Amino acid sequence: YISPGNMEQRLSDWEKIVADGHEIGNHTMTHPCSGNFSFARNNALEDYTLERMEDDILSANEIIMKKLGVSPSTFAYPCGQKFVGRGLNTKSYIPLVAKHFIVGRSAFDEVHNNPSFMDLAQATGIDIDSASFEKVKSFIERALLEGGWLILFGHEIGTNGGQTILADTLERLCQYTQDPANGIWIDTVANIGNYILQNR
Repeated sequence: YISPGNMEQRLSDWEKIVADGHEIGNHTMTHPCSGNFSFARNNALEDYTLERMEDDILSANEIIMKKLGVSPSTFAYPCGQKFVGRGLNTKSYIPLVAKHFIVGRSAFDEVHNNPSFMDLAQATGIDIDSASFEKVKSFIERALLEGGWLILFGHEIGTNGGQTILADTLERLCQYTQDPANGIWIDTVANIGNYILQNR
């Protein structure tokens, strides 16, 4: 999930990612979040309208298509937040995401998705930045037990915490999930979203 500003700084890397078959999703043009985050104060969701949010989202789609040749079919809510405005004028922008994408992925949630019940426009996402493999494995085991769809997300990959998936955790996660004995289906968010749509 990318915002075009960051994409353009490393365009050749993103072109390779597309060539390797990875899904490219929309993360808005300007990454608006609540102004309670100091980094978002000048681009706060509280100051947005639905029209401005839709323009931000569609502008990102246009640039991703122009630069990478792909049209995003999934979306990730910046900061996991799904509103614009304040107080009595607050509105959800989930319907905008439902209008333009197969799946809208949330963030910082507590539970996996139930494929037969979930709202694809607000699919839950579990944060694994700084998490140990044992913690991530516990999320997987719970989803397997309940027949759930687990969407894991993170930011950078490295050896230190913060917004970083630990490289050791990621390596062990890949080994675990690719073992056929564990019975785990791994695919893009779009492919699983389409599968759910077709089998409801």
